[in-house]
Amino acid sequence: MDIRCYRDLKVWQSAMDLVVQVYKVTARLPRREVYGLAGQMRRAAVSIASNIAEGNGRESTRGYIHHLSFAHGSVAELDTQIRICERLDYLDESEAQANLKLCEEVGKMLQALQRSLRNKEGMVREENDSGFYGLNQE
Repeated sequence: MDIRCYRDLKVWQSAMDLVVQVYKVTARLPRREVYGLAGQMRRAAVSIASNIAEGNGRESTRGYIHHLSFAHGSVAELDTQIRICERLDYLDESEAQANLKLCEEVGKMLQALQRSLRNKEGMVREENDSGFYGLNQE
């Protein structure tokens, strides 16, 4: 498959599927969660797909990887929020697990894309003094 734009990326397509799932789930949350958990979940899901698209549109590979990192952080955020919904009995176990599985798949695809881009550019992940990972040229 020829990748001409972000819409051709499987990770973006899966992230869009995740957005749809999250909107369906949050539509059934209690009304009191509209501006709380539901809004946070929607923003996190939208952020995943949006950061993949924005990163793909960047001029540099470093900028692309940076936005994929934001997307990956939003996957972790959404994973946490789904688990909160399950603990609050807003989602049953099977629905929570299905959504968590989709989060995990998107997260793995993001990691693979980041790894591929780093390898292409000869970049390595290295922990800096603050404990955060940054990109350094070898």
